Amino acid sequence: RPGGQCGIVIPSGIYTDLGAKQLREMLFTQSQVEGLFCFENREEIFENVHRSFKFVVLTFEKGGSTQHFPAAFMRHEVAELTRFPAEGAVSISVNLIRRLSPDSLSVVEFKCDQDVSIAEKISVHPMLCGDDKGWKLELYGEELNMTRSAGSFLTRQTKSPVYEGGMIWQFDHRYSDPRYWVKESDLRQAFLGKRIKRIEELDCLPKDLRNDYEVDRIAIRKIASNTNERTLIVALVPPHSFAGNSLSVHFPFHHTKDKYNALRFSGPETLAIIAELNSFVVDYVLRARMTTNLNLFYLYQLPVPRLTLADAAFAPIVKRAAQLVCTTPEFDALAKEVSTALKLPAAAVKGVTDPTGRARLRAELDAMVARLYALTEEEFTHILTTFPIVSESVKQQTLNTYRDLLRLGKLPDTRP
Repeated sequence: RPGGQCGIVIPSGIYTDLGAKQLREMLFTQSQVEGLFCFENREEIFENVHRSFKFVVLTFEKGGSTQHFPAAFMRHEVAELTRFPAEGAVSISVNLIRRLSPDSLSVVEFKCDQDVSIAEKISVHPMLCGDDKGWKLELYGEELNMTRSAGSFLTRQTKSPVYEGGMIWQFDHRYSDPRYWVKESDLRQAFLGKRIKRIEELDCLPKDLRNDYEVDRIAIRKIASNTNERTLIVALVPPHSFAGNSLSVHFPFHHTKDKYNALRFSGPETLAIIAELNSFVVDYVLRARMTTNLNLFYLYQLPVPRLTLADAAFAPIVKRAAQLVCTTPEFDALAKEVSTALKLPAAAVKGVTDPTGRARLRAELDAMVARLYALTEEEFTHILTTFPIVSESVKQQTLNTYRDLLRLGKLPDTRP
């Protein structure tokens, strides 16, 4: 257009995908973004393109820089563009984008001004990986490739099942039964070889080197969507099991030669991470950033409070997470470690399997994590409304639990 103004229609990856980071940097620093309007192809404006595919109408003017811009997301009627940005738009600051997504500059899909204010509050917490004040969690992109390793798979049961994404649910490693098992001895040397390559300044194989699969690992389902019932599905997979490439699992050991057999997190710390990641709050943050591919860079940039044993919230959260996770003999050692660390009797961390008891524990954990983020009842209520497929009874129980625990003074004070 005359004067350097431009308007283009492109896929939504322009504002989310890591590969478009440099383009976003250029738009923010070398142009004035005048509007970002995202709509689904529900009316099949583009033929032979799936109706759930998202497109963006991006308008900008060359020259200058962008401090903030109007945006609208998940619109269903392109006709709304005629009223944009006067109606249905939120104002997003580039400064907030840089704080929320410093490594990717991904634009969060804010639906309303309250989303923006919640993001401002949540962004004070450290990121899941790469922040010295945070958990510094690192994840395998792929532990076991299902195609290349297929020759090792067995259909008869052994001590080493192969976990796949569909086998887990939040806090549940037995959501469905395994399809395959392996002989641990068939894969031991290959995994030891991968381990030694990650250990800094270590060029020979120590006799006592432990393999990642010998211990509990945090597992995250990779096939996800922000339109599913829940997007972030996290469980703990037990020792001597293997994770297929539909799961991301964490590196359990340190990478330095002086601590190569030392675990990065204690058992209680691992449970605290799982409890936070499975919360409605963290899921809400993730759903606003991704669409259908749960790439590691989305996970690594999640703001997640780093809890320690000294924090008032640590023991109540870990105890309940242990009751949800430690439901089978594979996690007996973990349950014992938790009871020792928290100075609780073994019965206090015994696994809970009945649905009513698990629902109560889930609601209590969600309330406690919401409190970690200093969310008000109004803000927490808004977050719950962004999960349309979750049953109203579950959301109401969660909100009522938040109110009850707050009224009774049983929600630990938030950390600064």
